Amino acid sequence: MTILDDTPSRLGWLEAAGTHREIGLALGRQGRRAVHERLMDTPLWQEVTAVRHVPLVRHLLAATIERFPWVAEELAGLAEGLGLPLETVAAWNCRGDLLASVPDGCTTLLLPGRVPRIAHNEDGLPCLDGACFLARLRPSSQPAFLTFCYPGSLPGHTFSLTAAGLVITINNLRLAGIVPELPRMVLSRALLAQPDIATALALLEAAPPGAGFHYTLAQAGHAEVLSVEVGGSGFSCRRLSAPALHANHCLDLDLPQVITDSSRDRQRRGETLIAAGERDPMAVLGDTGGPGLPIYRREPDDPDEENTLATVLFRLTPEGVAWRVTVPGEAGIREGVGPV
Repeated sequence: MTILDDTPSRLGWLEAAGTHREIGLALGRQGRRAVHERLMDTPLWQEVTAVRHVPLVRHLLAATIERFPWVAEELAGLAEGLGLPLETVAAWNCRGDLLASVPDGCTTLLLPGRVPRIAHNEDGLPCLDGACFLARLRPSSQPAFLTFCYPGSLPGHTFSLTAAGLVITINNLRLAGIVPELPRMVLSRALLAQPDIATALALLEAAPPGAGFHYTLAQAGHAEVLSVEVGGSGFSCRRLSAPALHANHCLDLDLPQVITDSSRDRQRRGETLIAAGERDPMAVLGDTGGPGLPIYRREPDDPDEENTLATVLFRLTPEGVAWRVTVPGEAGIREGVGPV
């Protein structure tokens, strides 16, 4: 991958290679300070790691070991790097499976065409603003990938580009009444190892019951852009031919869910902008207008406890994937051209 701009930024950078245990260890060391100083005192951390969740966490960890032992190795390395017990770190990485509503919002704009564009606001806990990082990771037995990482979390549940040319963005779905059999963040991590869009889609379609994610999938050299919702035992896939927006609630799956005011307002505002002919990704994802809560989220009293932490734009050209990441309040950018 060619890095076109490496401007100093509050958004950190990590490069790591090796076994999955070594990859996890590097991720844990990178995020250790932020987890101990910013995350562990939050009500969300205390709730997710509560004793009452231990039986389900153990069940989900066992399922991870059985189905994706290499992800379990990464998780063990992450725990070692963080200096925390494995079950505690596993619980944090099952947070969306343990609770129906967690503060992972996000908005994705999908623009299919001859040169597809995918843009995504990564919205997360305000306390992690300035503690997140981009990582270029090269597992010894799988495709390398570039991904946005939260301290303490497995890679893969944000936005990513893989050496196979896969572009993946993910939005939280707040589903109710789910009895999970595999953590959704384990499934999304496994997605990064897939060699092409067909196998990625097959992995999602065959997923065991779990909490919900919306996946945007595209691949360099392919014109199609897929909007995929997975949750419970449900699966939905739309092949887009027109611009669309997804603001972290189910649009296609008919499942019980929590739709927050922010999620509803962002969806409506985005659809209004698209209907009015707006095609500039930064104009849509940077929008603060409309009658409700904004798409671009920087208010300290955001009702979902989420702020926009980074924005990515992917352009899938015949030569590869061009990407650009911006951070709120910074003039500098990080950008590059794939493959990774």
